[in-house]
Amino acid sequence: MSERAKLSDEEQERRRRAIPEIFPATPFIGWLGLVFDRYEPDEVVVRLPFRPELTNDGTYYHGGVVASAIDTAGAAAAWSNHDFDKGTRASTVSMTVQYVGACKQSDLVCTARTVKRGKELIFTEITATDAGGVVVAHALQTYRIV
Repeated sequence: MSERAKLSDEEQERRRRAIPEIFPATPFIGWLGLVFDRYEPDEVVVRLPFRPELTNDGTYYHGGVVASAIDTAGAAAAWSNHDFDKGTRASTVSMTVQYVGACKQSDLVCTARTVKRGKELIFTEITATDAGGVVVAHALQTYRIV
């Protein structure tokens, strides 16, 4: 059995740079309306523009919406510097979220950074804030790409 040809550096970078276009094109992320404000190797900022239908009461984002935005930001950070020769099948393995505030009628901004890359597992840390920078939640995520 022959070994698969390695991707060129240019192809690796092309695939990494495609993530901010691919993610919002997926049904759930597209429906949420997440947008990329920054996308650099191992550091990503996504923003969820405020929408009352994503709240419990027209004012405060539902916790599941916050968790979804956090999960997506962490996944994007994992992909942002991924070696595509290692594979393209991915999922969140684990995520813990500590809610420390509420996002009141404001865009939600999630900043994610990669903490460590292993053979298959990527560890990310995500902070969610309101548009004014007040912390809403903090999360640790383990993401797997094979």
